[in-house]
Amino acid sequence: MIRKLKSGQYRLYSRKPDPHTKRRRNLGTFETRAAAEKHERAVQFFKRRG
Repeated sequence: MIRKLKSGQYRLYSRKPDPHTKRRRNLGTFETRAAAEKHERAVQFFKRRG
């Protein structure tokens, strides 16, 4: 999940909330949405590589 911050940057959050904090985990902050989407694909790849 990508959200735009007030600063104009984009932050990547986990899809599911953290069971301990009940909030979504921050997976990185990026200058552009394209950079955030690129990192999101990399995260999904490593989650499913076995």
